[in-house]
Amino acid sequence: MLKIAIMGDGRMGTLIRTTAEAMCDADGAHAFEVVAQFGFDLSGVDGAPAADVLIDFSNVGTLPAVISYVQRCGCALVSGTTGYSDDELDAIRALGASAPVVWSGNYSIGVAALRHLTAQATRELPGFDVEIVECHHNQKADAPSGTAKMLLDEVMTARADEVHAVYGRQGMCGARDAHEVGVHALRGGTVAGVHTVSFFGTDEEVSLTHRATSRQIFVNGALAAAAKLAVREPGFYTFDELMF
Repeated sequence: MLKIAIMGDGRMGTLIRTTAEAMCDADGAHAFEVVAQFGFDLSGVDGAPAADVLIDFSNVGTLPAVISYVQRCGCALVSGTTGYSDDELDAIRALGASAPVVWSGNYSIGVAALRHLTAQATRELPGFDVEIVECHHNQKADAPSGTAKMLLDEVMTARADEVHAVYGRQGMCGARDAHEVGVHALRGGTVAGVHTVSFFGTDEEVSLTHRATSRQIFVNGALAAAAKLAVREPGFYTFDELMF
């Protein structure tokens, strides 16, 4: 049985707990034991029981507590928190020196496929204008989403020329620069997550879309990643490295 701790007790944290507690292995035994869960009150982190894996779907403000817990317990870290600065992401990567660590802006297998297809389409459609649109629920704090940033990275890596991101457009911004990639964030209702990458050429358009109908897909991916990460050596891993 894998012992896990959960950072965050909002919708994602709650769903991770209920899913983990209900999961059984091939022999019918419980697959996970939740030994601790932390919400807004982080005062109990330092004295909390040690887990094999800490799963973090909270917010950037909990990063010091996340680092402290991982360093004290020597546990693995599955991080799905988005909105980090470059320095904060570097601090997460640095934990890989002493613990197995994975960070991803999205733990969906379908989104992993979308990233691969985005890179392929970018290479095979040179000269096409690329635009990325993401849509999430009205409570999401950061924009653009971590997934949109990952898709942007795929486009920038696959393009043969130098490109730059444009985050929304307003006013007399002039004709579209052939070297820009538009990134747009929509917020509303209870949308779990929709990401579309569109390629616009002369007289034709190709669009790739992933639509999440619930957060369950991210929970399933995070728990699968936790099981795989727990047996890895210390290091910083990508979701693709763990799952594929």
